Amino acid sequence: MGFLDNLFNMADKKELKKFNRIVDSIDSLEPKFESMSDKDLKDMTNVFKDRLANGETLDDILPEAFAVVREASKRVLGMRHYRVQLIGGIVLHQGRIAEMKTGEGKTLVATAPVYLNALTGKGVHVVTVNDYLAKRDKEQMRKVYEFLGMTVGVIVHGQDPHTRREQYQCDITYGTNNEYGFDYLKDNMVIHKEQMVQRELNYAIVDEVDSILVDEARTPLIISGPGDKSTHLYSDANTFILTLKPDNYEIDEKQKSVSLTDSGIQKAEVYFNVENITDISQMELYHHINQALKAHTIMKKDVDYVTKDGEIVIVDEFTGRLMFGRRYSEGLHQAIEAKEGLRIQRESKTLATVTFQNYFRMYNKLAGMTGTAKTEEEEFKAIYKMDVVQIPTNKRVQREDLSDAVYKNVVGKFNAVVEDIIERHKNNQPILVGTVSIENSELISQLLKRRGVKHEVLNAKYHDKEAEIIAQAGRLGAVTIATNMAGRGTDIVLGGNPTFLTKKEMKKLGYDESVINKVDSSLEGMDREGNEELFAAREKYEELYKKYKEETKAEQEEVMKAGGLAIIGTERHESRRIDNQLRGRAGRQGDPGSSRFYISLEDDLMRLFGSERISGIVEKIGLEEDMPIEHKMLTKSIEGAQKKVEGRNFGIRKHVLQYDDVMNKQREIIYAERRRVLEGENLQEQIENMIHSLIEEGVMSYSQDSFDADRFVEYMYNLFMPRGSIEASDIENLKTEEVIEKVYEITMKIYNGKEERIGSDRMREVERVILLQSVDNHWIDHIDAMDQLRQGIGLRAIGQQDPVIAYTDEGFNMFNEMNAHIKEDTIKYLFNITIEEPVERKQVIDVDHLSSNVDEESDNKTVKKEESIGRNDDCPCGSGKKYKKCCGR
Repeated sequence: MGFLDNLFNMADKKELKKFNRIVDSIDSLEPKFESMSDKDLKDMTNVFKDRLANGETLDDILPEAFAVVREASKRVLGMRHYRVQLIGGIVLHQGRIAEMKTGEGKTLVATAPVYLNALTGKGVHVVTVNDYLAKRDKEQMRKVYEFLGMTVGVIVHGQDPHTRREQYQCDITYGTNNEYGFDYLKDNMVIHKEQMVQRELNYAIVDEVDSILVDEARTPLIISGPGDKSTHLYSDANTFILTLKPDNYEIDEKQKSVSLTDSGIQKAEVYFNVENITDISQMELYHHINQALKAHTIMKKDVDYVTKDGEIVIVDEFTGRLMFGRRYSEGLHQAIEAKEGLRIQRESKTLATVTFQNYFRMYNKLAGMTGTAKTEEEEFKAIYKMDVVQIPTNKRVQREDLSDAVYKNVVGKFNAVVEDIIERHKNNQPILVGTVSIENSELISQLLKRRGVKHEVLNAKYHDKEAEIIAQAGRLGAVTIATNMAGRGTDIVLGGNPTFLTKKEMKKLGYDESVINKVDSSLEGMDREGNEELFAAREKYEELYKKYKEETKAEQEEVMKAGGLAIIGTERHESRRIDNQLRGRAGRQGDPGSSRFYISLEDDLMRLFGSERISGIVEKIGLEEDMPIEHKMLTKSIEGAQKKVEGRNFGIRKHVLQYDDVMNKQREIIYAERRRVLEGENLQEQIENMIHSLIEEGVMSYSQDSFDADRFVEYMYNLFMPRGSIEASDIENLKTEEVIEKVYEITMKIYNGKEERIGSDRMREVERVILLQSVDNHWIDHIDAMDQLRQGIGLRAIGQQDPVIAYTDEGFNMFNEMNAHIKEDTIKYLFNITIEEPVERKQVIDVDHLSSNVDEESDNKTVKKEESIGRNDDCPCGSGKKYKKCCGR
């Protein structure tokens, strides 16, 4: 591999030379823009827009635009882009992934490509992992954009449609992947163009791109409504599972699956009094038993989920956060509720769905940034057509990455972790301890309490002050235990992050939170006269804050002498990327630091995926419980185990995408059809084609041996033609083509007569209303049918048939059937409707009162309950009418 690595390094170096030449030209422009007044610098935005309108490209103006952003940032933020940050910006502009280490200032990196691409006027989306980061990044960087005449918005949960629409109309919009995805789905469920909130999906920069496009890629977004399935089967299945013995089922821990053995199947057939439980007629019962079995054997309390306030709350396996509102799908959540003796909630019905992969591939240009992406480059290339460019650090990384310490068992490992913490703590070295589960974080916390070590714990029990705690993990003597990557996106600054003050420090500074919040929100553009108190409070705070920053610098020196931040990993994650993220929390911007992982042969990764050869060697050596082994072969074996799991997880994500690609083609057709209606397109030609097609199909179906004119005429009466409008005797002696044309001619007279009575404009709107209603009704039923097909299609593997191919073929047939029903219903309603009353579009789904779900691995769902709107409240669609008179009709 050495030769190949050298080849790749040569390619990277060659590319870096190109980037450096562009950065040289940006640097050469610095004196020119430094000499400009604020007004002249701001006017450059209009200059750039004019040049683009006159035929220049974004690449043509890139050096000048980047130089302008750098100068604006210096003036309003006091921050000047490093050369490597400009290189990162060029990579993002090219629609690629910039891999930049923690602490390299990725938020500032994005400003240059965001500004450049916003000049087109088509909008730029910056995608973050949570609402907090979306709001924080927008607030931090909006001063640069607004200084240059750009508008900046943010999309967060709970905003009404009118507010969302305004935020999307901004040149630059910050928001989370979930909010963008759900808005896309909701926009394709509204009945008026004015209700849509998003515009063209032009350019997106995805922050923490690995988290959103890889970790969350197993999580299709789902909008659901209440289902009608009973819940008694969950209780029955749960009671049955309690009667099983270990030999009645087999667990595959690697695949996280479980199934009944032959003896288990026999036991189920006796218990439920059925002849063959694997028969297709018993599919629903068999499914419930499997989910109950999974709930009891695979899903672990305080690892996969917690119980809180009488509900099951899912734990995010990557961040360790509690995912309030998220629900497992396909009945697994209800099975866990039954297992834990909680109230079993009804299943929901899928109304709209899309995967993150297919949503983000709709952008005209997509880019991403993260500290860790190279290990997943194959996936980024295969799914998103994006490669990864590793950006050099501004200062050389000084962190010392120590070899893994491997122990025979968990007890020996945790004892060693605690001893390491105590030794480092004696020197006041700050320590960040990374764990993969709540159990482990609380176990270490208990062990440290016994030894009298003061510490902070951040785990899935959730902490509102997550960012503040993680930001202060670099304080002198701080010990912080964090589940996986809690607080991701927040810098750990040695000596303390001055952006986050503790309440004790606020008090010490004389910091009055209520006054400062008022000051921050109202001082801009305010005259000093009459507001002396507010201005004085701000000046006093700034003076004290400056003093605090100086104290922080002194503490920083002490922390650096103590060795910088020490990262202690208590277990290797199944993804190398997550381990690298944890490591990357130390050694930012050339700071000293260290990292070490403690591993036991009893850890899940080693037990399930590690080689048996390692266990054999350890046994031969005869290791004691507290004796570690450090060897290159062990580290390689651990990485090999991680690669196995990464490959398996990539396979799962590809599998999810294969299924959604089938739905995606159908979704694009239906959403394009809806959009034509919403845009007010003239559908007359389409309606005429539908009529002709229905007549043709009818004639062909009644011409098998000879043409049966009587049955054909009766069929046409039942379908859409008024009785008496045609007689069998009129057509029985005609040729097939003549029958079609004669019936079409009669039908068009009726159709044109209806149009003459009500007017062309009104007729076109009637057509749009009827088609929209028909599409929505059938599409919702089709999605649910496809969902049911997906759940049962796995059984095809038993008959040696590829489930994906079976799903594709049957899905195609079902889609064609749905289109036939849409066509029939549209023409039937059009010909039978009496149009004395004004015709209005009806909301098949109340979009603003839906549950929004994320379906993880087709197992987990996120359900976000929308707030209820009163009948006399203003309608959230922005129409200005009361809800009962508008969308609530």
